[in-house]
Amino acid sequence: MSKQTSNDAELTIHDVYAYLRLHDTAAAIEFYARAFGAKELFRLVEPSGRVGHAEIKIGAVTIMLSDEYPEYGIRGPRSIGGTSVSIHIHVSDVDRLFEQAVAAGATVVRPLTNQFYGERSGTVRDPFGHEWLLGGHIEDVTPEEMQRRYTAMFKED
Repeated sequence: MSKQTSNDAELTIHDVYAYLRLHDTAAAIEFYARAFGAKELFRLVEPSGRVGHAEIKIGAVTIMLSDEYPEYGIRGPRSIGGTSVSIHIHVSDVDRLFEQAVAAGATVVRPLTNQFYGERSGTVRDPFGHEWLLGGHIEDVTPEEMQRRYTAMFKED
């Protein structure tokens, strides 16, 4: 181990934010309010109407949003043809939130199912191409039991 100097102070990470790129941030803010109960904190709008930055709160979590800026390589799921990320919302009544999201216009990707790891979960895609994994706790499962159940899923009958 090397000796720590005053310039080597421990790095403290305070927060991590999802930053969603969208083809229509204004419409997305309205959708997230209906689907997930999001509250808009603020938005910065260019004279052209393009949203340069906005923030919403879903539960205790802040999510940042902006319209696409193709001139800077900033594109949303519609422009790139999909997403490789899912945002997980963990909630007390997942059935209710799932129904609410679908009623607001989300598309079911994977229906709600009780999972081996102790959660009831399902996935929806919002009208802007982002995927949301909605889940709720159904049982306490140790990591060892999760691994046992996971391994059992791969055994042939």
